[in-house]
Amino acid sequence: MSKRAHNEKKFEHWTELPNGGRQYWYEVPGRYDWKARYLKEVDAAERTLRVWQEILDDKGEIVEVHVKCPVDTGHHKP
Repeated sequence: MSKRAHNEKKFEHWTELPNGGRQYWYEVPGRYDWKARYLKEVDAAERTLRVWQEILDDKGEIVEVHVKCPVDTGHHKP
């Protein structure tokens, strides 16, 4: 299975980026109508550039961001 096919299977959504890469994402429901969104940005060769998690409140606003790759920076408020 190619990297692109693997990413398309794992992530439900993606957008094409101007540099030929893609940004993939999927959402997971949480407590109190909050949700977690997992995002992955890749270059045109599907090499991972960045992976991060966004926590969204019940209004869909980002309340925390956790960058996991290239360096794990922990949770931060925007």
